[in-house]
Amino acid sequence: MKRSDALTPLSRDHQHALAVALALRRADGAGAGAAIKRFRDFFESEGRAHFRIEEDLLLSALPADDAEWSTAVARVREDHTAIRAAAAELPAAAADVRALGRRLHDHVRLEEHVLFGILERRLTEDELERLGRAVAEAERALTPGHGAP
Repeated sequence: MKRSDALTPLSRDHQHALAVALALRRADGAGAGAAIKRFRDFFESEGRAHFRIEEDLLLSALPADDAEWSTAVARVREDHTAIRAAAAELPAAAADVRALGRRLHDHVRLEEHVLFGILERRLTEDELERLGRAVAEAERALTPGHGAP
């Protein structure tokens, strides 16, 4: 799917999250520890800042009284809360690790296919460009070296 240039940095982060989610979803008893370490490293280096950028910039990009938007925003906030909680209390049981992987995967898909789609349909090109600049600036501020070669 062709993504607006404004949202490409977040989609790039989503690719990293999907790789982590796959490792979590495939975790068995022996591999659960390595998958959790990968998740923890990802969350600390990218995920935490990514959530903050989305919450600070994306979730307020459209009016809250829009039913489709507010439903998507509520789900994103619910997912962020659950994933942050998992990052704070890392699961140990393989079944819980796999459940975290499913949650992270489904969350990324929601943002890519629903949230970003709504933004691309409803924001003007100028509004998307302003949003993209704000996202890039926030990434530089919150994750030094993010996106650097």
